Formats: sequence, C-alpha cells, structure tokens
Amino acid sequence: MECRYYQRLDDGRVECMLCPHHCHIANGKTGLCHSRRNQNGMLVSEVYGKPCSLAIDPIEKKPLYHFHPGTTCLSIACTGCNFRCMNCQNHDISQVSPHEVGHYDLTPEQVVDLCLQHHCPGIAYTYTEPLTYLEYVTDCARLAHEAGLWNILVTAGYVSQGPLTDLLPFLDAANIDLKSFSDDIYQRISGGHLQPVLDTILAMRDAGVWIELTNLIIPNVNDDMQMIREMCRWIADNGLADHPLHFSRFFPRYKMQHLTPTPLHTLKEARQVALEEGLKYVYLGNV
Repeated sequence: MECRYYQRLDDGRVECMLCPHHCHIANGKTGLCHSRRNQNGMLVSEVYGKPCSLAIDPIEKKPLYHFHPGTTCLSIACTGCNFRCMNCQNHDISQVSPHEVGHYDLTPEQVVDLCLQHHCPGIAYTYTEPLTYLEYVTDCARLAHEAGLWNILVTAGYVSQGPLTDLLPFLDAANIDLKSFSDDIYQRISGGHLQPVLDTILAMRDAGVWIELTNLIIPNVNDDMQMIREMCRWIADNGLADHPLHFSRFFPRYKMQHLTPTPLHTLKEARQVALEEGLKYVYLGNV
C-alpha cells in the first residue's frame, strides 16, 4: 500500500513526512520505524492490513480508567515504532522488521467485522506505535465510526501535525505515553524529542479526544520530583487537570535489565506531587 505522507527526492530517495524524524530513505530501505519502505521511488507501508497481534482487552488495560470503564475493546497492532526506547516492553514486535514476525491478513472492513462479531464496543490501536501505520489506523477508524464503534489510540504521540489532523476526527480516546518532561531524556532514552509529543496532546485536547496520560517512572532516569512537578503543572495549566494521569512502575526490560524496579515510595511521592499541582485523578500502575 502506498503511503500518504511522503515526497520524492531528486536522488531516488524519498522523505517520509509522517513523523518529526523525516527519514530520508534510499531505494529498498526502510525508515527508522522498519515498516515504511522506499520501493523504486514510492514509499509503501509493509504492514497495512497485516496486524501482528490481536486480542480482546478490558479498556482499563490501555490504561483508560475514565472512558467507558468496564467495557472491552478489540486490540490490534502492527510491527514498528518510531522510538527506540531502551526500556521497551514490546520490543519483540515494536523494534523488528515486519518480516521477522507472523501476521494476520485483515482489511479494515474485516477488522470492524471482527470487532462486531466479538461484541466489543471499540477498537484499540495499541501495543506498538500505531502512528507508524497511520493509514491503516485511519481507514479502520473511519469504518469503525460508521459502524458505531469507538476508536482508541495508545501512543507515544510522536507524529507530524498534518497526518495527525487526518486521524483526529475518528478518534474518541487516547492514552499518550508522556515519557518524561525533559528533551534530553527523550533523546537519550527514546531517540526523539519532547515538544512534538506535547503538540500531539494539545491537538487531541483541541479536537475533543478524551485523553489520559501515562508516565513510566524509571529509577535514576526520570524520577526527579522537580521535573515531575513541572510536568504536572504543564498538564494542569493546559486544561487537563480533570484527565487521569497514570504513574506506572518500571520493571527491568530490553536494554535496561541492569536497573531495579521503581520503589513504591517513589510512585507515591510522584502521586502526591501531582495532587499538589491540582491534578484530580492520579493512579499508580504495575503495582
């Protein structure tokens, strides 16, 4: 499937316009996400219609606590991610080529039919980074709305504003992983930048998407309470004090096997800081 967000360059390369990386991709190569390939001057998605994971989940698993609690959703994922988080818990599907894992063949119509067959009221695009296969998500989401289903995005939020604008009319809720409130930490741990994620949060807010935020607290990485206070203050100052913030406990994963799990007292201290800054609903996860 030809991608919608790219431009051809003079030397046979293409520039992907989907996310702030703006990968320049030579013929036969893929961008940083592994799922968008230059095929003779055309950028194609190698995962469109090829989800690698399907499950029926409680909506609280996303986590979404204030969006139709007690319901289920059809969770769907394709391989790929435009971050390189050293602590990734799904690295076996997010940090690999689509050719390294098995997949289902499901058109957007079939995804919606599957959701209806299992009596799920909504679809969650999750597990990896759904914004890297945004064309597939948008096509599924459009048909889901026509069928009266919700659309839920679980994302790190690293996307260009133009492509995001195409998806927003079909989104009902999102959990956005706000990894820290430091651009330096974003660069060192995830290989990206903070500001585009903040821009995504504000764009979703303005579009009326229900937002919940998750902050995974990693010992000695992003557990500075002053930084957490600044993050919570930004959340409150931008009209999101009534939206849940989930502080999640870190466990050793992927390239961070050497670290210890987050102490419970750190999570409790972060929650207290968030409440002091005016956030009304602060939850602790992975505890």
